[in-house]
Amino acid sequence: MGACASVQYSQDRGTGTLMITNGSPSAVMVIHAIDGRMQELRPPITANTVLADHQRDACFLSSAETMFIDCHVPQVPGDEHLQPGQIYFIMPVSMLYRPISLQEMCLLAIKASIAIEKSLEMKKKMAKTTSFGGRRKRNGDNNKKVDFQVALKMLG
Repeated sequence: MGACASVQYSQDRGTGTLMITNGSPSAVMVIHAIDGRMQELRPPITANTVLADHQRDACFLSSAETMFIDCHVPQVPGDEHLQPGQIYFIMPVSMLYRPISLQEMCLLAIKASIAIEKSLEMKKKMAKTTSFGGRRKRNGDNNKKVDFQVALKMLG
C-alpha cells in the first residue's frame, strides 16, 4: 500500500481521498485481512510473536508500506521487529505467491480505515467514560467520589 497509505488518518473533503494513519504512533497496528479485526501492539514485537496465535502455514504478515499494485506481497521475516506507527496485515498464504490487484489493495485499505476509525471511536468513548472532567480533587472537596471498580470494568 506504499502509495495508498500515509501517516495520518483524515479525509480530504475537497478530493474525498482517504489517508490511513495510526492513531497511536508508538503502537504497531496489525489488521486481519480476512475479517478486518485490528490489534494495537506495543513494541518490541516480532512477526513470529504476532503469528503465534495463528496457523503459520495458513497465513503470513506483510507491511502496508511494502505493498504495491501488481507486485507480489512481501512477507515480513519472522524474526523482524515490527515498527511502531506502521500498519501490518495478517494475510492468507494464498496471497503470498501472486501479485496483488488494485481491487484487493483497495479492500485492504477500506478494512484498515474502518478498523482505525472503530479504534478511534472506542478510544474516544473510553476517554469520555473514564474522564474526571479534568478537575483535580481539592483539599476538603469530598463531594465527588470516583468508583474505580466501575471504571476498571469499563476498561476491560
